[in-house]
Amino acid sequence: MVKWLIMVGALLLVIGVLWHFVPGLFSWFGKLPGDIDHQTENGRVFIPITSMILISLVLTVLLNLFNR
Repeated sequence: MVKWLIMVGALLLVIGVLWHFVPGLFSWFGKLPGDIDHQTENGRVFIPITSMILISLVLTVLLNLFNR
């Protein structure tokens, strides 16, 4: 469990550093086909379905590689 927490922390650190120094790198998130963004004059509903499926697939592949 400790190894997983260290790896997750390191991954979050890398993502944070990339987000800080290269902000355009994550501009695709939430703009994929299938992401729902509905705006009215009173509010906004944003549901990134396709982006979450893509992230889920990437994390599944990475976790399966680390478990072997």
